[in-house]
Amino acid sequence: MSNNRLAPETELFSYKPYWAECFGTAPFLPMSREEMDNLGWDSCDIILVNGDAYVDHPSFGTGIVGRFLEAQGFRVGIIAQPDWRNKDDFMKLGKPNLFFGVSAGNMDSMINRYTADRRLRHDDAYTPDNEGGKRPDRATLVYSQRCKEAYKDVPVVLGGIEASLRRIAHYDYWSDNIRRSAIIDAKADMLIYGNGERPLVELAHRMANGEDIHHITDIRNTAIIVKQALPGWSGVDSRLIDKPSKIDPIINPYGDCHQDNVPDHTQTTKITIQPPKPKPWEKQYVLLPSYEQVKQDKVLYAHASRILHHETNPGCARALLQQHGDQYVWINPPAIPLTTQEMDSVFALPFQRVPHPAYAGKRIPAYEMIRFSVNIMRGCYGGCSFCSITEHEGRIIQSRSQESIINEIEEIRDKVPGFTGIISDLGGPTANMYMLRCKDPKAEKTCRRASCLYPDVCVNMDTNHEPTIQLYQQARRLQGIKKILIASGVRYDLAVHDPRYIKELATHHVGGYLKIAPEHTESGPLSKMMKPGMSTYYRFKELFDLYSKQANKEQYLIPYFISAHPGTTDMDMINLALWLKKNRFRLDQVQNFYPSPLANATTMYYSGKNPLNKVGFDSENVYIAKGDKQRRLQKAILRYHDPENWPVIRQVLTEMGLTDLIGSKKTCLVPAESFKEKQQSRRMSQNTRPALTKHTTLTPTKSVNYKKRAK
Repeated sequence: MSNNRLAPETELFSYKPYWAECFGTAPFLPMSREEMDNLGWDSCDIILVNGDAYVDHPSFGTGIVGRFLEAQGFRVGIIAQPDWRNKDDFMKLGKPNLFFGVSAGNMDSMINRYTADRRLRHDDAYTPDNEGGKRPDRATLVYSQRCKEAYKDVPVVLGGIEASLRRIAHYDYWSDNIRRSAIIDAKADMLIYGNGERPLVELAHRMANGEDIHHITDIRNTAIIVKQALPGWSGVDSRLIDKPSKIDPIINPYGDCHQDNVPDHTQTTKITIQPPKPKPWEKQYVLLPSYEQVKQDKVLYAHASRILHHETNPGCARALLQQHGDQYVWINPPAIPLTTQEMDSVFALPFQRVPHPAYAGKRIPAYEMIRFSVNIMRGCYGGCSFCSITEHEGRIIQSRSQESIINEIEEIRDKVPGFTGIISDLGGPTANMYMLRCKDPKAEKTCRRASCLYPDVCVNMDTNHEPTIQLYQQARRLQGIKKILIASGVRYDLAVHDPRYIKELATHHVGGYLKIAPEHTESGPLSKMMKPGMSTYYRFKELFDLYSKQANKEQYLIPYFISAHPGTTDMDMINLALWLKKNRFRLDQVQNFYPSPLANATTMYYSGKNPLNKVGFDSENVYIAKGDKQRRLQKAILRYHDPENWPVIRQVLTEMGLTDLIGSKKTCLVPAESFKEKQQSRRMSQNTRPALTKHTTLTPTKSVNYKKRAK
């Protein structure tokens, strides 16, 4: 039975295999010419360039894409973590017959390389021995350029999360600027966003049949560069759909006072903009404000972001068009989600489930973390504004069958070295959304809600956790399986609608601690995060504690919180810290908000506007904690128990008139300054006095003191 009500035009594995299928299945996809020779290959049809080490496992993009294309009959080579300083590594497998597939890896390269404070990381979990520095900044762009240098006539196709979340003009946190679409900067031939199986298989077979990639313009889930809108499509300006407000022209100070120096797309292009009319979804595109316009105007940037997020439902999404100089980025609607049968087929591919032998004797931390885990689904309909999963994988849940998941658990048990009987996770983006879908097929195809859970669980959303409960029960009864743990995030606001799930979870699948993510306690930031209030947390905790007690188990919830999220004031952070102290939580690690590309919260951070509501110059302004000092302060408040943070917390409490929170009472947040601290403060103050020079004017008393210090 399929769980997909949107019928795909072509089933993933129904294509006639490419002729190279005769070479059979490779033990590992080759990373060297020697391996190619051993396989009898004279060339690769497709070469995947990736920022991660090559692990032949369905949790790694290279492994799953490579094995999937191999199953279609193509010879696939891997260039993993190449030296990007020249083109040599990009030529080591020779010239691919069809295209280079370029990805930064499982993580965005900038998030992989820099902390939320923009500090360089010195490790990399996707690199052998956790070594940092094995991928460049903005790896997608750099790899694409080197591929073009190596073989300028070979098409380059971008993919992976880094490219996916940069498919339009976007705010770049690391340069604090608006950057162009990744396909423009990379000068690539195509960009595939989201999960890539459906667009990849169509592209590969069409190119193998002789089509020029520049003539392939109609594949869903792809972005391409065009000179004008595609023929046969009608256009509507985004500002007619969701008018941000009156946009006054910018007066040119050097010419006629009525001249407008803002680019006018209706005058300079061949695009005909029509008023909105009832049109078939698949033949209407939305013209977004141009890169140049969103770079100039934060309100237009927030408006463009809002429109993009409204056009993510594959059942009703329109194509998007955005001008960049004399070019346009054309973004086709999202692909139809995979059916359960297709998901099963993808995860049944012949993965070795271990790193390539070239890494023998080396430890890859990201692999160590997931080698005993199983991915049971894709997608998330939670819509958290700080998360980009929806923009990458979509809101519609794509689930594997129980049989497929059980087969993978047995394969781990029988094949993976070091297995001790414990499955570390059965999950995905969200642990308890397995098999949950909209109960109304028509609504599912046309809904444009940003979240199915906020402000409340939608009445059309199925909350029956029975399939997940049955899966857990079946998995934990397998011979040789001692424990099934759940490490993926649990949406507790969804779980409270089916207490049976919480009972199964608490009774059998928690190893002492369960991590959940309230993210905050205050309504202001929670409303910007699109997260539920604390009443839902208390209800979940009540049930979790009850079922843990019934199971005679001492188990605890470990809540996660975010500091400096848009909409979070210092008072919000103080109230959260007081809640933590009252509930005896001491957070060792605190996540400062990280503005990742394309997330709604990132739009808030940059523009100061709330794209969750209609955007205008006079619409809601969102408070933003910006600058290192303010962001670090909010992070410090969460770690109220750390003596190193007490001075700055005392200072802000004093400035806010909250000195009653300083002292030894239970209601106080931090203790008063001790005698030892006062002495240390005085010493530090003395040590920071200006150095004595011939230009320094001193009173006699200070002169004596400085001379004594000098001696």
